[in-house]
Amino acid sequence: MIDAINLTKELIRRPSVTPVDAGAMDLVEQTLTGLGFACRRMKFGEIENLYARWGTASPNLCFAGHTDVVPVGDAAAWSQGAFEAKEVGGLLIGRGSVDMKSAIAAFAAASEKAIAAGQVTGSLSFLITGDEEGVATHGTKMVVDDLQIEDETIDHCIVGEPSSSETFGDMIKVGRRGSINVAITVEGQQGHVAYPHRAANPVPILLRLLLRLQERELDQGYPEFQPSNLEITRIDVPNTATNVIPGVAHAMLNVRFNPHHTGEALARWIDAEAYEVGKGFAGKITVVPAISGEAFLTEPGPFTDLVAGAVREVTGRPPELSTTGGTSDARFIRSLCPVVELGLVGKTMHQVDEAAPLTEIHQLQAVYETLIERYFGAFG
Repeated sequence: MIDAINLTKELIRRPSVTPVDAGAMDLVEQTLTGLGFACRRMKFGEIENLYARWGTASPNLCFAGHTDVVPVGDAAAWSQGAFEAKEVGGLLIGRGSVDMKSAIAAFAAASEKAIAAGQVTGSLSFLITGDEEGVATHGTKMVVDDLQIEDETIDHCIVGEPSSSETFGDMIKVGRRGSINVAITVEGQQGHVAYPHRAANPVPILLRLLLRLQERELDQGYPEFQPSNLEITRIDVPNTATNVIPGVAHAMLNVRFNPHHTGEALARWIDAEAYEVGKGFAGKITVVPAISGEAFLTEPGPFTDLVAGAVREVTGRPPELSTTGGTSDARFIRSLCPVVELGLVGKTMHQVDEAAPLTEIHQLQAVYETLIERYFGAFG
């Protein structure tokens, strides 16, 4: 019988810092195979992925998560080894305890109970990647692409990301803002500061463009979403001399956007602004966008009601349905089916001494058990 705490510990002890797997995916596969899941490893590049399914009937309820974790950081600052997975004062300390090996273990334990009780009248599946904390190019996105090509049907999905804010179950994520990174390069003509007519300074051009972009109010929000925001994240002028007009200037910016926008439309807007600013400039402006995800929302309805009801059953209070926070692999899964994120409190994720309360891991398993039990009655 699966013990969620022990399985979490064993997963933590596999130091699976992206892109290294360190045997974490093998452990998940062995666990699910033991429950009767048909497991399929899907390796893209150096990234290990797994799609596992129990049953062939509909509906198919999927759990999605990742075995990879962020680096330890300053190992000496940890109160114990980051991958030792020790219990201290009711906490399970270790990299991945919150984000999100505990959720994988909790859903596996809940699945075992549901299968044994005959509650799964359709199918349960797991979509597990080793590339969520990295660039996310060889993980969930590619698995989803393959499943779509093969016409694999997933009806609803739970992503085990740490969605709670202050206390367990106070929040579930029903959507996310989109994200676009933009690299801007302004190429001018290097020259002596005393002879500006012989040079073309790229810095004022870059600053003018950034000011135009920063001054625009993108929107005032969208139902269930906060306003979109553009943030300048880097300005770099590779010039070490005080008497030289530089020949090039670089900037990076990020836009987190709600459904008022698409990544492509924002990229076109930034490119158009660059064109306007560059009129009459003797140099060149290059804009290179990289869209990491579009905004999406799982509309309130029977599925979100079911998930919220399972949380309320265990915690005694209804969760807030939120779209706050960064991006997650839900941005890829949403092309397959409605998706909701439900996991632990995320306060210590990515920090030194990342830790999950043992009681909350048990609560998460109880929520997953309730959710599975009710799901097939509601959608079967």
